Amino acid sequence: MIRTLAIVAVGGGLGSVARYLTSLFINKLYTFPFPVGTFVANILGCLIIGVIYGFSVRYAGFSTEWRLFLATGFCGGYTTFSTFSYENLQLLQTNQFELFATYAIGSFAVGLLAVWLGLSLVK
Repeated sequence: MIRTLAIVAVGGGLGSVARYLTSLFINKLYTFPFPVGTFVANILGCLIIGVIYGFSVRYAGFSTEWRLFLATGFCGGYTTFSTFSYENLQLLQTNQFELFATYAIGSFAVGLLAVWLGLSLVK
């Protein structure tokens, strides 16, 4: 278990650094009021997690450790949006439309509410 936690932690640390560097780079290129750096990181994270899960299904040699390091660790540190998107796609692919709607809309709405509440508590 400690080995697994270390694998996820190292991947998460690298993902967090990569997200920071992505945002720095993108935000230097584009100075829109729209959060372009975060948007790009989220979309790249979604692409990366799709490739990782595709490889893990297609190739038997793609170990659980690599999946944990890259998907859970790196993508988790890079963006939680990638995992959220993957889980929503799984719900759609298994025709669980009500769960998809509940999870997608609920996560967005409750997430916004939680951020507002957190900010309000600190004021």
